[in-house]
Amino acid sequence: MKRLRMVAGALAGLILAGFAAAQNPAAAKTSGKKSSPTVAAAQEFLDEAESRYFDLTNKAQRASWVEENFITDDTEEIAAQANQELSAFSAEMSRKAHEFDSLTLPTEMARKMLLLKLSAGFPAPADAKEQKELSQVLASLDGDYGKGKWCPSGNASKCLDVTAVGKLMATSRDPEELKRAWMGWHAVGAPMRQRYARMVELGNKGSRELGFRDAGALWRSNYDMAPDELTKETDRLWEQLRPLYESLHAYVRGQLRKKYGNEIVPAHGPIPAHLLGNIWSQEWNNVYSLMDSPKPPQSYDLTKILEDRRTDVQGMARYGEAFFISLGFAPLPKTFWERSLFTKPADRDVVCHASAWDIDSKDDLRIKMCIQITEEDFRVIHHELGHNFYQRAYNGQPPLFQNSANDGFHEAVGDTIALSVTPEYLKKIGLIDAVPEASGDIDYLLQQALEKIAFLPFGLLVDKWRWEVFANQVKPEEYNKAWWELRRKYQGIVPPVERTESDFDPGAKYHVPSNTPYMRYFLARILQFQFQRALCRETGYTGPLDRCSIYGNKAAGERLNKMLGMGLSKPWPEALAVLTGETQMDASALADYFAPLRTWLDEENKANHYPVGW
Repeated sequence: MKRLRMVAGALAGLILAGFAAAQNPAAAKTSGKKSSPTVAAAQEFLDEAESRYFDLTNKAQRASWVEENFITDDTEEIAAQANQELSAFSAEMSRKAHEFDSLTLPTEMARKMLLLKLSAGFPAPADAKEQKELSQVLASLDGDYGKGKWCPSGNASKCLDVTAVGKLMATSRDPEELKRAWMGWHAVGAPMRQRYARMVELGNKGSRELGFRDAGALWRSNYDMAPDELTKETDRLWEQLRPLYESLHAYVRGQLRKKYGNEIVPAHGPIPAHLLGNIWSQEWNNVYSLMDSPKPPQSYDLTKILEDRRTDVQGMARYGEAFFISLGFAPLPKTFWERSLFTKPADRDVVCHASAWDIDSKDDLRIKMCIQITEEDFRVIHHELGHNFYQRAYNGQPPLFQNSANDGFHEAVGDTIALSVTPEYLKKIGLIDAVPEASGDIDYLLQQALEKIAFLPFGLLVDKWRWEVFANQVKPEEYNKAWWELRRKYQGIVPPVERTESDFDPGAKYHVPSNTPYMRYFLARILQFQFQRALCRETGYTGPLDRCSIYGNKAAGERLNKMLGMGLSKPWPEALAVLTGETQMDASALADYFAPLRTWLDEENKANHYPVGW
């Protein structure tokens, strides 16, 4: 989604003075008592706030794009300054918006005023020195991650960046090599610890100045419900899905034990984190080849197909664009192909984490992704373009409404499209000759579960850890301990070697040093299946959800675009209702999608004496 780090700055004093004069000219000239706020003054405040917000947002977007694509001390400073101005402005407008609390405003104005109060994101304190400090800390943390490398045996000529380490961990089956790679990448977090703790102090101070308990409470306020209600809601959704995850965990642990033996993988207890085919153990699809699921008579290897066809990185993106065009969306602008980053440059460091960008809030859409010609990245490119088409759909809304209904929606839209990357879709676009028979559905669902279901507890715990850190329930001297307690509790995994407080393993995950909220990804895993079920119904499809692709269906595209065009103009339950007819997030669609697999997993675990739980 739109990449912005809400950091700190010092421009807002002049801006605030201008707004004060506009609202009450007499107050600018005298020290007398200010008049009571009026609806007209509120409208004038909102108009100018939106105009300035629009300008500063785009300035910060451009600076962040350059910084992530050309990581140097200078670009970090430029990005920090631009984000400093935006954050200071957002924080000041958040404070200023409270001056109109006594008014009863028209619905649209009231929503804009609420969004202004929440727009600070991760606010700096009012003190100019602390604003500058926070902006520099955030830029340096993001830069540290982008420059992070693992150099095997200390050989500087053979250092591996995050993409290379990820590829090694996805393909290697040597437990010692995997352990070294895991340790090597996780070492990038250790130098961040002190600065991260300072970032928390400053963000909490800024949040309290705006009337929030802490930065976590501010983040949780962005969901059209009270902060504590969001915590209860996410816990409710997790409980709906926990039994399915635990059944999958038991099966995967049993299969890994067959591969690596009892000494490396215990029959009971958590799974060692380095064996799951992913740097962070967040998705397990890369260990699919070790699973004994029933293979269909007609199977295919999409990675090999793409390689054999000599598909290049732009060709990967063209497949994604064609999907949206089939739904009735206009093609991407020419500048998308000219300005996006598709491959990692050989001559410089970049932040390779896949992201979609809306540079000018008009039509300058881009992606930044070090694309690999793999099935995984084929799906990822469909996902990332979901962000871009969402961004373009709402760019006719006022600036404060140019975002998704909640941040989970932005992720869910791309994920919904990726769910339609089914064998049926691949046959329609000529990548495979025949659709595997229904007898292979369990195998396909297992592949999906290793990505979608395996991710659920990780998607939940990243922000649970941060909420506890922001609330001072977890102190800096306990950062790593608390991190691994949550990972054991929710994921059932443990590190491959002993970790101490000299480590800072959360920093090895991009979203922590970049200070990007993560709950959106957990919510997206729920919402995407609701979206998909509703869109499949729109097409008239009545078969198994895992075989439904909305590719080529204009009616589904029209229904989707209607919701996308709303942006943030209405509370998310209203946007959800436009697409699905439902007003509550519900994990039943996800459970329905995987119901045949759940039955099969339970039978396999029982037959093989794989214990459930850890």
